[in-house]
Amino acid sequence: MTTNLAQLSLKMPSWAWNLFVILFSILIGIVLISILIPFLRKQANNLTTYSPLRSIIKHFSKISAVFIPLLVFASLLPITRFNKETFIVVDKIIEISFILCFAIIFIRVLRLVEDYFYHKFDITKENNLRERKIRTQIVFIRKLLITIIVIFTVAIILLSFENMRKIGTGLLTGVGIGGVIIGFAAQKSLGNLLAGFQIAFTQPIRMDDVLVVEGEWGKVEEINLTYVVVAIWDKRRLVLPINYFIEKPFQNWTRTTAEILGTVFIYTDFSIPVEKLREKLTSLLKSNSLWDGQVNVLQVTDLKERTMEIRCLMSCKNSGQAFDLRCYIREEMIQYIKNEFPESLAQTRVSISSYEELYKRAEIKA
Repeated sequence: MTTNLAQLSLKMPSWAWNLFVILFSILIGIVLISILIPFLRKQANNLTTYSPLRSIIKHFSKISAVFIPLLVFASLLPITRFNKETFIVVDKIIEISFILCFAIIFIRVLRLVEDYFYHKFDITKENNLRERKIRTQIVFIRKLLITIIVIFTVAIILLSFENMRKIGTGLLTGVGIGGVIIGFAAQKSLGNLLAGFQIAFTQPIRMDDVLVVEGEWGKVEEINLTYVVVAIWDKRRLVLPINYFIEKPFQNWTRTTAEILGTVFIYTDFSIPVEKLREKLTSLLKSNSLWDGQVNVLQVTDLKERTMEIRCLMSCKNSGQAFDLRCYIREEMIQYIKNEFPESLAQTRVSISSYEELYKRAEIKA
């Protein structure tokens, strides 16, 4: 076949033959993009559960549409009829393109491994402490490895140029001074990077942890090399430097478990029958699926001048369910008191006898 191509190339003008080789390589890419890859994606999408094939197609379809035509063109390059200068330029372009493609392939391999671990450690299940711990480490390691791959790729591309190697040799004498300058300039960035290592392996926070930070309630959405994104309950995003979680205090509601106690405070008159409220709370909790059946307490926790403070304590599997259950109990208990003991709602007492006594004293003085 190579002999036939060589004979065909001799019968065509140089520019026409070179154009034919380029178009032939591009045609292979078009076939992959428009026919083969969509077909494979359709087959993979039919799979409802995790599949290595589906993950491979998802991450490698785009790069394969570039890599395979490039590989074909590189294999046909020896039989092209470029002049010497053009051949050197084209060869260098292909070399750099291969370096970039392999870098992207390595990054996609990391994504492939990440998909496998995400499937193995499912974060959607109820008790997901171990899964969130492992996912936090996976995300940080993946981002760190991608950064290293990018740095090495840029270095390899620069070193592939002869002029760059000469410049690099000349700059070696200034590496010591340059390292000190860069160290001072990047002090905060390096501190954030080291804080990222500490968080990834000591884990004061993990992916999907519920936090109260800067007075906001939210979940950890992203842990990057230098910053953390917290998704606030009202869909805002709080972005904090990663060393914030090393240097400053914050609340982590899911540090060891997602279970949490919910409280509801009710302020009533002293005359209310507490035992009736206790029975009502028990019946409300038993009828609600958000309650996990562990903690059910109603106590008088304080007495003030005009009101009595009653605390309802209940347990839930996570903070989101605790919030919903607290709202439900608060609404139902107030409605129950209004219907059954309306005279026991918080009120201000005025004694008529006290006013009569004051009136009599005023008459005597007059």
